[in-house]
Amino acid sequence: MEKYEIGNTVIGCVTGIEEYGIFVSLDQDYSGLIHISEISKNFVRNVNDYVTMGENIYVKILEIDEDKNHIKLSIKDINYQINKKRKAHIKETEKGFSTLKEMLPKWIELKEKEIMSKNS
Repeated sequence: MEKYEIGNTVIGCVTGIEEYGIFVSLDQDYSGLIHISEISKNFVRNVNDYVTMGENIYVKILEIDEDKNHIKLSIKDINYQINKKRKAHIKETEKGFSTLKEMLPKWIELKEKEIMSKNS
């Protein structure tokens, strides 16, 4: 397995998430497991809090089993996220909340009339 070496950090794709760890495909021939103990130094309550299916992440190679083409991986001591999720940038309009301020009393009045007519 000349392609991968212990201690290297490579990119892989999350192909499975289980209670005990994360399965990662490195290429067509090699895959690995990030055991739950190799996810964080802190207690890991839910593995799903760290990755999502299909996400590409950085992984550190801990051990290589050449007979099975399987690799033991870790994300514990590395910045594993390639593209951190960005919050959508919301551009405020010139009116801001003024439309809501204007319309809310009208909507309340309409709803009150609707409720009153149903109760009559």
